[in-house]
Amino acid sequence: MSQRNSQQAKATARERLRAERERQAKKDARKRQFLVAGGVVAVLAIGAGIAVAVAQGNKPSQWESAKSDTLVKPKNTSGANGTTVVIGKDSAKKTLTLFEDPRCPICSQFEQTVGPDVHADLDAGKFKIEYVGATFLDGDSGSGSKIDLGSRGSGSKNAMSALGAALNVSPDAFLDYKTAMYKKEWHPDETDDKFNSDSYLLKIAATVPALKDNATFEKQVKDGTYDRWAIEMSKNFNKQSDKYGVTGTPSMVMDGKKVVGSDGQNAPMTVQDYKTAIDAALKG
Repeated sequence: MSQRNSQQAKATARERLRAERERQAKKDARKRQFLVAGGVVAVLAIGAGIAVAVAQGNKPSQWESAKSDTLVKPKNTSGANGTTVVIGKDSAKKTLTLFEDPRCPICSQFEQTVGPDVHADLDAGKFKIEYVGATFLDGDSGSGSKIDLGSRGSGSKNAMSALGAALNVSPDAFLDYKTAMYKKEWHPDETDDKFNSDSYLLKIAATVPALKDNATFEKQVKDGTYDRWAIEMSKNFNKQSDKYGVTGTPSMVMDGKKVVGSDGQNAPMTVQDYKTAIDAALKG
């Protein structure tokens, strides 16, 4: 090979090597860009995930949000916030104020044992009933009620909201639904927040003729139409319980005085105790 050809071959080889180095450099540069971009995306994704998690953590719960909802008052209520619920004949001269929490196990026992006699006296016009609903078993402290807080959850408020939907149908539907909730077959242990489930509450409602297949009622339960009302009812309970010195549920008050059983402290839990107590209250 001539010296000239040898020099040309070397030059060609150097050119190929230079071009190969340039291609590799560009490839490495693209790889670095990809890694940096990927890192940025990953950081942004993590940041977005953290932001979403923080936002979700700071998002008010259903019942926190309900506090600022527009208040919808059920029919058959009165008072500024629709928290006065009085049921019975207009001719009845006395009013029995009844304090109950939907999740309360003692209320369930009371309704199963004494409830039929209370309703019979109501129908006979011996008194009206002013229903004062509580939700303290959800762990609500409300406006400072002195009642000890028990379980946690939202079943009492959810049941109260559903009772509002029943009251919107009629007072009888309200009473029948409340009675059904307290039946042994439906009423859960107070530590079981079953009433938090709309579907469970609707199963109970299906046993009440006025509520079964009632599309408006069902929609109001599912939509939480009376969630804000349930909160207002809880506030009213706290005020009324403080006013009358009520320290638990069930409790009954007539003419500003507690109606108690033979123990002298709590609501009557037997039919005989109830009859004795209510007769004395009606005469007082």
